[in-house]
Amino acid sequence: MNQYSTVFFDLDGTLTDPKEGITRCIQYALEQLGGPDFSQDELASCIGPPLRESFGRLLQTDDTERKEQALNLYRDRFATVGLFENAVYPGVRELLADLGSMRVFLATSKPRVYAKRILSHYELVAYFDGIYGSEMDGRFEKKPDLLRHMLTSECLSAESTLMVGDRDHDIIGARQNACGAMGVTYGYGSTEELRYAQADHICHSPEEVAAFLDRC
Repeated sequence: MNQYSTVFFDLDGTLTDPKEGITRCIQYALEQLGGPDFSQDELASCIGPPLRESFGRLLQTDDTERKEQALNLYRDRFATVGLFENAVYPGVRELLADLGSMRVFLATSKPRVYAKRILSHYELVAYFDGIYGSEMDGRFEKKPDLLRHMLTSECLSAESTLMVGDRDHDIIGARQNACGAMGVTYGYGSTEELRYAQADHICHSPEEVAAFLDRC
């Protein structure tokens, strides 16, 4: 088994369940633009990937200005309400508390300013050595770019770093940076999606993640 000394955790679908907040904010943005109507379940696939990409797909457009309009409307609601329509998955707090001497970082496509507020609200900040996310202008919203930035900024060894996330873009980002890649199935990605992306490890609960890391 590989020996990991550093863990990168995704946020949405890995540490917290953000379905209500994210999907309601997407619905709000689409409604304001006169776009199509989707149910919260239909929008669950948008949890994790960069929102600019999701809005392009939902609105069936490549128009950068229209996608930015949608994103700004989304943020209008998310920054005040949707941010806290969220819940920490059972077992996550215990998982983070048991990581001992490992270095722990947040690696989310969500804007870093929002990620910090969420971790602070749910009293999770103290478990992290660093909080990384995208910038409001779109920098680092793609996981490969974000992880590369994190490894460089923190002077970390890729082969000693494990990325834990629930979607294929988490796995792809890890593999493109030569990090270990763990997929979790209790979020919004399926076992098939994670296997297709070539996850090195797959766990089905925070308790399984904790047990795996305890053996590292």
